[in-house]
Amino acid sequence: MRIYGPNGTTLGTPASQARRTSSGTFVLPDTSSAQETRAAAAPKAAANIDALLALQGIEDPVERRKRSVARGKTALDVLDDLKMGLLSGNLDASTVMRLRDAAANLKSSSGDPGLDSVLSEIELRVEVELAKAGQA
Repeated sequence: MRIYGPNGTTLGTPASQARRTSSGTFVLPDTSSAQETRAAAAPKAAANIDALLALQGIEDPVERRKRSVARGKTALDVLDDLKMGLLSGNLDASTVMRLRDAAANLKSSSGDPGLDSVLSEIELRVEVELAKAGQA
């Protein structure tokens, strides 16, 4: 992007119009020729930024499904850690906190009805285990 103005770049005269001397010293270009002036225009970046933000908001269904599968796997891993902690007699408060985080992450939809039903069953199991942990 070029900026035209007092602090930006300006259009200079072409090299063919500059005065040349045979001595090889520095010579300023002829300033008597009229330089091209540009009218100030409103920036168009705001519309471009809005378009980029709108495109970023559009989710790819494949990516959304992958994230939902990853959230489901994480919830199942935390449930497995909870089971191992209960069987060994070492129920950590951190496991319960991880279970609460997993439950909060399972609320979003994946867009796939079959996957959503599996995730809702995992969410139900997580909520049941959270209720049990809250009574203990």
